[in-house]
Amino acid sequence: MATEISKSSSFSAAEPSTNPRGIPTFPFMTSISSYVSSAADVEPTLRRFQEMIAKYQFMEANVSKRAAGLREKLPEMESTLSTVRFLRRRKAKLEEGDDDDDEEAVADLETTFSLNDTLYAKAKIAPREIEEVYLWLGANVMVAYPLAEAEEMLKGRVEKAEETLKACTEDMEFLRVQITTVEVATARVYNWDVVEKRKSKATGGKEGADGDEEGGKEEG
Repeated sequence: MATEISKSSSFSAAEPSTNPRGIPTFPFMTSISSYVSSAADVEPTLRRFQEMIAKYQFMEANVSKRAAGLREKLPEMESTLSTVRFLRRRKAKLEEGDDDDDEEAVADLETTFSLNDTLYAKAKIAPREIEEVYLWLGANVMVAYPLAEAEEMLKGRVEKAEETLKACTEDMEFLRVQITTVEVATARVYNWDVVEKRKSKATGGKEGADGDEEGGKEEG
């Protein structure tokens, strides 16, 4: 998509700059003459601008959808990471013997886990006996991880998701700026065309009036 926009926006020989994810920057229109020099250039230029706006909007919609998915998944990922860390700390304390006299600490943990969106089951967990946890990795794939590896893997996935969400937010802001810039350029070209048509009409009317005046003098 970035390549398509880059090609359609090549109004000059210079390569357009991009943001860190490769989305092309639309250059601010400093001079209309760089884009149109005659009435024949107006329609093709406006058409290219509209195509670019459509492509930017398409990219914005995709990035927005991706960001929404990350915002939905992040809380669950963070909750899972928090649970694994809790189990690991509890197991470590029991193995060190710090909580042998604490009945609450050595007791089994009672919890619930989700079977589906509306169905939950009760479970008892013995922290001292926990050696590994089973994690869903998506696409109906579940993998067993030792506690330490599970924490490391989940931490990496949370950090990656946060980085991606930040990039998505930056891209959406960048795309909105590009859309606005193209819209401003579109308005300037359209207004230029209106002014040129008025000038042409005024010039044509004046020439017609001058011709009538000269014809009247000859008849006299």
